[in-house]
Amino acid sequence: MTGFMVVVGTVQQNSEKFWESYQMKELKAKLLSVVRLTGTVISEDQIQILDRGVPHKPAGLPQGKMGIYSFVFQDEFLKIGKVGPNSDARFRSQHYVPTSSQSNLAKSILNDPDFKCFNLTEDIVGDWIKQNIRRIDFIIDASLGIFVLNLIEAFLHLKFKPKYEGYKSQR
Repeated sequence: MTGFMVVVGTVQQNSEKFWESYQMKELKAKLLSVVRLTGTVISEDQIQILDRGVPHKPAGLPQGKMGIYSFVFQDEFLKIGKVGPNSDARFRSQHYVPTSSQSNLAKSILNDPDFKCFNLTEDIVGDWIKQNIRRIDFIIDASLGIFVLNLIEAFLHLKFKPKYEGYKSQR
């Protein structure tokens, strides 16, 4: 499979069920198809899907690439977001530190009543995310441009309806 790479960590049983229904190969084919519908020329090797697994270790954004990060907990997408080629900190670390930015996964989890049962604090939420939440990254060649990045992010938002994207009242 040219250009298709999967990196898997230790897998939780409930996450295995998730990926039985949403095969990454099929997802990549859909992403390529939706981009091609716009008349944009794109090859398979210009998009990589990296399943970092559970637990996961955040990685940096490769040179010359843009990225879309996603976080999945118990088969539910929590957050899907995009970064341009100059946003390594956002891609690599900001979602694990609640005070690092105005909007990040750690802050959303701490403010979510559904996660109160885990007794999370600002000091431990980042490590808890790494140990308990699946991270799936979409690495996209920067040469494709910001509009392709925006389109892929919008497609993923519509397909997976992440809990912490947009206002609940507008969904």
